[in-house]
Amino acid sequence: MKYQETKIGKILVVKILDSRITADVASRFKADMVDYVKAGHRHLVLDLSDVTFIDSSGLGALIATLKVIGKEGEILIAAAPPTVVVMFELTRMDRVFRLIKTVDEAVASFS
Repeated sequence: MKYQETKIGKILVVKILDSRITADVASRFKADMVDYVKAGHRHLVLDLSDVTFIDSSGLGALIATLKVIGKEGEILIAAAPPTVVVMFELTRMDRVFRLIKTVDEAVASFS
């Protein structure tokens, strides 16, 4: 998977450059996200603006990352297109992750 990283203070914004987060890449995605956490990043904004589809394996990778962060941090989902938002809603993951309309709003919500 490919990412674009931007650090804003204590917040790491990770833009996912792949269009799909599915079973075939989920284990790599999970490992990459956990690596960010292990590197000390506890406040993550995931920019999903380029992602057109996420399946249960991709959502599972996000949950696994959230467990590694624990209560010391948070993952915000930003700029997800409607098709991705629907998956979060259908699986009720919108109750676990905050879905924010823009990256700027997500970064500001950490303040």
